[in-house]
Amino acid sequence: MLGSFVTVRTCPECNGTGEVIEHPCSRCHGTGRVKERSKISINVPAGVDNGSRLRLKGQGNAGPNGGPPGDLYIVTEVIPHPKFRRDGRDIHSQIKVSYPQAVLGAKVTVETLWGEETVTIPPGTQPGTVIRLKGKGMPELNGRGRGDHYIEVQVDVPRKVNPAQRRLLLELQKILHPPGS
Repeated sequence: MLGSFVTVRTCPECNGTGEVIEHPCSRCHGTGRVKERSKISINVPAGVDNGSRLRLKGQGNAGPNGGPPGDLYIVTEVIPHPKFRRDGRDIHSQIKVSYPQAVLGAKVTVETLWGEETVTIPPGTQPGTVIRLKGKGMPELNGRGRGDHYIEVQVDVPRKVNPAQRRLLLELQKILHPPGS
């Protein structure tokens, strides 16, 4: 059995606007919209991470038929820092200390996101020890509080020593590990 049916589609002449432009301009070809490149400045809030979306209201594409423009969405990509590694709100870095500093303890200056800080290296610090600086990490995005900064201590072992250093190290070795012990 055959029957009649009806379909509805957009008019190919006016694209559903109800108007036909007899002499469309060469820039927009009658659409009323043109593509343009532009540079804009944006404020990126502290604490954004990879994949964070920023919305710029009214900065998107022009609306159809002279309507208001849409919103522009920017997806962030954070460039790795040469000294710091980020893990969520926490920051990780490393510091090298000398053998005497590790054994005797010391106060050393470290770089943080918020400026220089003095850190106490406790006597007997072992390689790989992690020191926590509370509240010195990344700020919470659109919120309060900060993460922490974790500093891994590395003991800097010299590749070469001068004769005086060698004598002192040999003397220390005799004290720590006497012959025959």
